[in-house]
Amino acid sequence: MTQPAPTADRTRLAFSYRNFRFFWFTTACSSFAAQIMSVSVGWQVYDLTRNPLFLGLVGLAQFMPALLLVLVTGLAADRFRRRRIMQLCLVVELGCATALLFFATISGQHEVWPIFIILVVLGTARAFLSPAGASLAPNLVPPVALANAVSMNATAWQLAGIVGPMVGGLLYGVHPYVAYGAAAVLVCAALVSISMVSGPSQRTSEQQASLETLLAGFRYIFHEKVVLGAISLDLFAVLMGGAVALMPVFARDILETGPWGLGLLRAAPGFGAIFTALLLSRLPIRDRAGVTLFIFVALFGLFTCLFGLSTSIWFSVPLLALVGACDMVSVSIRETIMQLWTPDHVRGRVNAVNSVFIGASNELGEFRAGLMAFFIGTQAAVALGGAATMGVAGAWSVMFPGLRRQRSLDRAMVQNP
Repeated sequence: MTQPAPTADRTRLAFSYRNFRFFWFTTACSSFAAQIMSVSVGWQVYDLTRNPLFLGLVGLAQFMPALLLVLVTGLAADRFRRRRIMQLCLVVELGCATALLFFATISGQHEVWPIFIILVVLGTARAFLSPAGASLAPNLVPPVALANAVSMNATAWQLAGIVGPMVGGLLYGVHPYVAYGAAAVLVCAALVSISMVSGPSQRTSEQQASLETLLAGFRYIFHEKVVLGAISLDLFAVLMGGAVALMPVFARDILETGPWGLGLLRAAPGFGAIFTALLLSRLPIRDRAGVTLFIFVALFGLFTCLFGLSTSIWFSVPLLALVGACDMVSVSIRETIMQLWTPDHVRGRVNAVNSVFIGASNELGEFRAGLMAFFIGTQAAVALGGAATMGVAGAWSVMFPGLRRQRSLDRAMVQNP
């Protein structure tokens, strides 16, 4: 059934569009499930090994498929229906959640290697899901509503980031199968929701598969220095400053709390981020977007450094909330610039490269944190990482003057080729 067009004063609101509402619910449910599985796997692996290096390997197992398949995943998002790709990936994620449930309840909790096999499969599914989902969002709303869509979609991630770890920690405290079972139910809900998205407009690439078409995403990014600066800034800032993998160590050994404390620590950045996302949806950044980006990346590093030095959970939680708030500002600016500057026929490949960069900053950053914690200690690893992030913000502001000079995000819409 054809729906009436939104009124003129609501065209900038992404929720005015039916397809986006279902897409947002898909993002929220799948992100919620990912957070529950993440906090559960982290606690389970550290419980089995008591070695922070294995927490780093958890991130590496999920990142490597995205890195190895980057040329294929992006081309798939440009050549095939993005909604169908998301459906297939969610089916695989459902299988992974079920497998984690099986090994937590049937096989006991004495072996860690089955968990890593499942994580590799899960990482492969997410390697295809991420560029398809990121590329689908601009097909669901007009360009004038895309900045709001980015903020609202980020709100879904951060809402999951608040509730997911807390609920995951509590459910895992009851029993692992309760946590993994809840994750499986949420993936089912995401699968149903994305199936309700009806035929979005998509300009599919009809180029024959070749090395040139496979590398189109990389070529575009390296040609557009503003996009390159935005993506690489996230890569190195979070690669240096990420501390999520070490939360089980902080919860158990430094702050001396249980699974509930781990859930609280994991939820704190999301709490700060969702508050900021809602604020940005009402009061978007109108001017000096580039300068604002670099300032908040530097603050992200500062608050991470202070968190690494903290020994009180009541000091650590507010610091992590500030970390999340700063990250949300940078995410909103970077994602809006990247989506508005990128043509639709190459958007899947660009988003695949971006997914690898995000994976490197998150999962590979977790490996970096675990490795440093193994050699120099957990608190030193986090504090030094935060200091390095501040250095990255300063260096990138000099290396990418075009990004620093970006003013209004709406202006990127005009410059979009």
